[in-house]
Amino acid sequence: MTESAPAGRPRLLLVAAPGEAKRSDELRRLFGFDFAVEVAGATLPDPRAFAAVVVDGAGGFAESEFLRGLGESVEQGCRLLVLLPARPLPRRWAEWLGADSGEAHPRGEWFLKPLSNLGPIAARLPAEIALVDAPVELAITAGGAEPLAAISIGFKDRVVMSRRPLGRGEIVLTGIGAESDALSHEEVVRLLRRAVRPLSSPDRPLGFGVLGYGPYGGMGLYHGVAARQTDGLEMVAAADPDPSRREAAEVEFPGLRAHAGVEGLAADDAVDVVVVATPPVSHFDLARRLFEAGKHVVLEKPMCLKVSEADELLALARRAGRTLTVHQSRRWDPDFQLLARSVAQGLIGDLFNVETFVGGFEHPCRAWHSEVEISGGAVYDWGSHHLDWILQLMGEFPAELTAHGHKRVWRDVTNLDQVRVRLAWADGREAEFLQSDIAAIRRPKFFLQGTAGTIAGSYRPLPFERLEPGYGYVGDPAHHAEAPVELTLARYTPGEGLSETVLRPLAGDRYGFHRNLADHLHLGEPLAVTPESAREVVALLEAAQVSTDKGNVSVQLVRPGA
Repeated sequence: MTESAPAGRPRLLLVAAPGEAKRSDELRRLFGFDFAVEVAGATLPDPRAFAAVVVDGAGGFAESEFLRGLGESVEQGCRLLVLLPARPLPRRWAEWLGADSGEAHPRGEWFLKPLSNLGPIAARLPAEIALVDAPVELAITAGGAEPLAAISIGFKDRVVMSRRPLGRGEIVLTGIGAESDALSHEEVVRLLRRAVRPLSSPDRPLGFGVLGYGPYGGMGLYHGVAARQTDGLEMVAAADPDPSRREAAEVEFPGLRAHAGVEGLAADDAVDVVVVATPPVSHFDLARRLFEAGKHVVLEKPMCLKVSEADELLALARRAGRTLTVHQSRRWDPDFQLLARSVAQGLIGDLFNVETFVGGFEHPCRAWHSEVEISGGAVYDWGSHHLDWILQLMGEFPAELTAHGHKRVWRDVTNLDQVRVRLAWADGREAEFLQSDIAAIRRPKFFLQGTAGTIAGSYRPLPFERLEPGYGYVGDPAHHAEAPVELTLARYTPGEGLSETVLRPLAGDRYGFHRNLADHLHLGEPLAVTPESAREVVALLEAAQVSTDKGNVSVQLVRPGA
């Protein structure tokens, strides 16, 4: 961004169409504007006071002083994004912008294809983006303008986005965004936001290291593959005190540098980002040492065991000028993505109750996950995901928590056999998470109630069955929580009663967390998992442990940092 904008003035200016309050609000949410202007009857501000300008419709002021000022502003480094109308532009606009509105297409499903010359704007975007819109083709009218994105019709690319450098600035035109569905599409939002920000290609991929590589097929392999599949990241190092695990890392990632502990990763100049995949009790100290070494830090969930530790980690990250985030990977699970989208679309009305469950009736694992002094307690394992889900769905921090735990069956581990966490909000909304190793019949994974209906989804077995010579039948069941579940939506219609619909999750963004991390570190885009949101999860986990330790007492909650 340029430094020409006066202090206290917003950096982005939205010039909206007259009388389109809803449209203006959609664009403000998309770009985060704190300043909007209606065209009709408005005195347009001097565009030279802004680092970026978005014009919706490009009409009504073609011969105005604003256009002349806008030209000077772009020459000086401003970025201009114009969302084209379905009608041709005023001639002066079309000549200056380098393109005009061409054929307009009806609302429908279209496939947007970023072209190869899009540069860093297209970094880590899908090869195609399926969206619902009424796209407008572009007709290039001036030299220097180049196509950026297209839709395919009859095997031919039709340009719907162009770029024209002008002085130190740039003009981007797009025929995408006529419909609200398109303006709310995650990938379209990412594309349009990037169009109003100066971006540069990184010099090199960021070196990725994993601390606590783990056994074959564990978190080390997962994060390494994710880095290998994510443009802008490169798996370069791993650390584990077990020589066999270091050897496995070297086999799985040829050329990788293996270290015995945090000291080696901290001193490795090729490592920019470290994933801490060690037991939770060690997260705080290891993250502290990595920040001191100048590394960006990704903590496996949970972030740590106490809010006081989380607060100190946030302060350490700020002082070091480094990124801190938590691998809340389950936010990208296909069934949760579908669930969250259904709630956001209002399919069950206003959400007022969320219930989640994980477990069965089987002996807990005999590893650190089942030991209170290392894991933090039973609630800290799956609860890190489920309580995060609840916070994401509810959107606000609860006012009260009560946890109830049982220790009745499994005596060789110190975690509780079962823990139930109940949450209450000041407005009467409620939520519950139940984790149990003594539930012989599983409850639904998700059960959500709203003022217009209910959504539920139950676990399904996922066996890997085969016949092997010399062995016969071999069946290896996966963990029950790994397969995404189908959701049943039941809605009430006045005068008609209930109707049911099955919602099937599509393939998820397997490495969505890592893609967002690369976007953040390379392009400055917001983190999907902010450290503040991870701190809220820790606050609930710590309160749940306090509640069970003190005999299932009620704990009054205050949002961390409030």
